Amino acid sequence: QVQLVESGGGTVQSGGSLRLSCVASGKIYSINTMGWYRQTPGKQREFVAGQTTTGTTNVAEPLKGRFTISRDDAKTVALQMDSLVSEDTAVYYCHGRFPIWSGLNYTLVDYWGQGTQVTVSS
Repeated sequence: QVQLVESGGGTVQSGGSLRLSCVASGKIYSINTMGWYRQTPGKQREFVAGQTTTGTTNVAEPLKGRFTISRDDAKTVALQMDSLVSEDTAVYYCHGRFPIWSGLNYTLVDYWGQGTQVTVSS
């Protein structure tokens, strides 16, 4: 079992910055993907950014240049958010895709954090 715990959410004025962090616990293999999604009321959860432990990085096109994802190791992921605007207000969820041994083979399983609120005030 894997658990993801986020930190760093809060309220910031438009134009400001926030940094979110997420730490995974449990049996974490060295090769995995971790990242961030966000969700606002009434809308589907949307992809923000993701990074593999081998360095492959994806950031949602509209957020490129403002959001930066980074990883220190196989158990952590951070999201640096700059030049925030009111449209960035959402609950941000840490996501991890980890290989889990089923007894016969490895299966990729998705895990989610509990979410952290980010509010950008204008």
